[in-house]
Amino acid sequence: MSFVDQVDPELKPGLEMFPAELITAIGDDPPLARQMFGAIMEQLAAILPPTDVAITERAIPGPGGDLPIVIYQPPTPAPRPGLLWIHGGGYIIGSARDDANVIGFAEQVGCTVVSVDYRLAPESTYIDSVADCFAGLTWLVDNADELGVDTSRIAIGGASAGGGLTAGLAHYNRDQAGPALAFQMLIYPMIDDTHETPSGHEVTHPTVWNRDVSLKAWRMYLGDEYGSDKVSPYAAAARATDLSGLPPAFVIVGTADLFRDEDIAYAQRLMAAGVPTELEVYAGMYHGGELLLPDAAISKRMLRGYRDALQRAIG
Repeated sequence: MSFVDQVDPELKPGLEMFPAELITAIGDDPPLARQMFGAIMEQLAAILPPTDVAITERAIPGPGGDLPIVIYQPPTPAPRPGLLWIHGGGYIIGSARDDANVIGFAEQVGCTVVSVDYRLAPESTYIDSVADCFAGLTWLVDNADELGVDTSRIAIGGASAGGGLTAGLAHYNRDQAGPALAFQMLIYPMIDDTHETPSGHEVTHPTVWNRDVSLKAWRMYLGDEYGSDKVSPYAAAARATDLSGLPPAFVIVGTADLFRDEDIAYAQRLMAAGVPTELEVYAGMYHGGELLLPDAAISKRMLRGYRDALQRAIG
């Protein structure tokens, strides 16, 4: 069965919406990719419905200097749950201003969201990215009173590369004896630098996140560790040998996603390690399809799936 034949019929028009030139540029010309992606995000932001969520951009002290963050505050009375959100983009593109994802969490769950603008590859490697995310997490906890956040209900979460960084941050935070976390939300996380799985070889379609661009992104993100047997679990959580002591997890992925098999395997390993874990797999969903076509029935189910999971965990 071809890749297109695997895709849910309602999602097939989305394969023509995302330009192949952007996917290619992520692996070959990151500055151009950032310019192209920024224009798309501006277009998406312009059509979002009005919201009561207050959005504030600021900078906090980070390991590499000023670290930009975006704070999303719903009108929910304090103390509220808190979410550290880590944006996606293959570790190459994207920014903390991630309204299309984050506003929905703030509205439905009533949580304060801090979205962190971590340093990107190839200018930086995972060492800087994880350090920035940890700085954002500790700042969120240290400033919980100002933010109106209940420190017993703090989650970390992200999609795609953001999901991969979330998984890596969970390991790093455990090993550094960092803040207590109530939950980790892994939305089709990018966690395996090898993609040596059936899905890791199947997905080569030019207008979705595919094997070729993903391996190029991993090469930039890992730096000198790429291709070695010494890749850190903070970079690629699938490399971790000890999954014990991690926060409860939610893993969600589609069957037409490059990351399908690595994500399912990671969820199974979390369960085997005694980590309370939920896994949801959506037949016919490709990477990020629920955001491209949010009105499709499968997209509505998937969006509801991970927002409800966050609600159950910290709401």
